[in-house]
Amino acid sequence: MKQRWLGRGAFAPTNDATVAVDVADSWLVDEGRCRGLDLHRERFTRSCAHPDAGLFFDDVLPLLPRTGRWFPRIEFHQGEFRAWVRPAPPPSSSVSLWFPDRPDPRKRPLVKGPDLETLLKLRAQGGDGTEAVLVSPEGWVREGALSSLMWWRGDVLCGPPDGPGLLPSVTRALVLRIAARRGQKVVFEQVGVRALDGLVCWSMSALHGIRSAGPVGSIDGRRQSWQEELLGLAE
Repeated sequence: MKQRWLGRGAFAPTNDATVAVDVADSWLVDEGRCRGLDLHRERFTRSCAHPDAGLFFDDVLPLLPRTGRWFPRIEFHQGEFRAWVRPAPPPSSSVSLWFPDRPDPRKRPLVKGPDLETLLKLRAQGGDGTEAVLVSPEGWVREGALSSLMWWRGDVLCGPPDGPGLLPSVTRALVLRIAARRGQKVVFEQVGVRALDGLVCWSMSALHGIRSAGPVGSIDGRRQSWQEELLGLAE
């Protein structure tokens, strides 16, 4: 059940079923451990632009279970903060990409939350086990509906450049930290969907970490090693 924040560490249950939100964020809690929590806090408080956003975020942390696997969601809507401690869906190591026949429908791509309902409906059109790829009006690949995308060209890790159409992804930021630590060459490029044909792609999110999203039957020998290092960042 969702809980409404009353301030000073106090929460009250709410039956508010409002779907629309101004800002939202979620992250994985696995046996009391989280990764990139500081980045989630920074993104949420920045997007809310409310003086109490940081206090609310900090008050949510004691609500999180220390055992089990959870996927809490926090929300800000019309001046009110809410928290929702949800069980995490089962982990997944792969996903299929599909390409909608219309450009990225988001109205505020730099903020996670206001377009979530639209993105969930869009992804559902592709069926279970799929991720919708968001493409700019010019035809450039941006990201997945609920994930960040990168791809491999030989030994080079590639991805779309930061910009006004790209949500600041916590998992992407952590993967880029791993790349820097490994001395991995990374190239940011604007590409159309056809440029991804035959390439091994990664769909990256707070829930699943890194998922292979390449051609059917392709072998992604790098994913497990990078995934293990990503999971090792949890604290």
